[in-house]
Amino acid sequence: MSGLEVSGVSYAYGSRLALQNVSFKVPSATFCALLGPNGAGKSTLFNLLTRLFSTPTGRIEIAGHDLRARPRIALSHLGIVFQKPTLDLDLTVRQNLKYFAALHGLSGAMADKRIDLCLDRLDMLERSGEKARSLNGGHRRRAEIARALLPEPDVLLLDEPTVGLDTAARRGITDYVHDLAKQGATVLWATHLTDEIQHDDHLVLLHQGRVHATGTARSFCGEMALQDRFLQMTGASPL
Repeated sequence: MSGLEVSGVSYAYGSRLALQNVSFKVPSATFCALLGPNGAGKSTLFNLLTRLFSTPTGRIEIAGHDLRARPRIALSHLGIVFQKPTLDLDLTVRQNLKYFAALHGLSGAMADKRIDLCLDRLDMLERSGEKARSLNGGHRRRAEIARALLPEPDVLLLDEPTVGLDTAARRGITDYVHDLAKQGATVLWATHLTDEIQHDDHLVLLHQGRVHATGTARSFCGEMALQDRFLQMTGASPL
């Protein structure tokens, strides 16, 4: 499998079980929304997928590589945008990306070419000389997505990437990442906002550390609106 596969993964913080036997697959060239209210376990799962936490049980495969057995190879196929901003605010956009490129073994003309390409795809090339501190929230997120795309990852993880952004910025970023999936990327997009999901997207509905349902957004909406189904299954407050 060239996408992402999670099989029987559990995780506990002391005596509190945060994830319980979580299993799902995201095929290649697919946008999958990991949907759940705050506290559902989405960030814990992302910490396991990025190996910030080690996986005590179960198996994670990234682009066909076992994360536990071959972590360096598996992670080399992964692009990540965390929920909390991670740009160095005192560096320019280009400097942030050049530092990241160097960590992935890209330097010189090759690094500059990839940086220009990724920034241009996000309509950020003209801002490459601006310090990250001067950017608004939407442009910072675009810079972080451009940075994640530098090593040409097969799998892209985004943990609540639109938190704190206005409606226009959220829509622009959401539409762009959907286009990446159509171009071949495997995307796992964690969110608690149903308006970021399109009818053809795959869904994994996570609540209290368990997978409650999987399928397409269209199949969920066959019975009722996605938001109503989400509220019914989780007991969450209206979004």
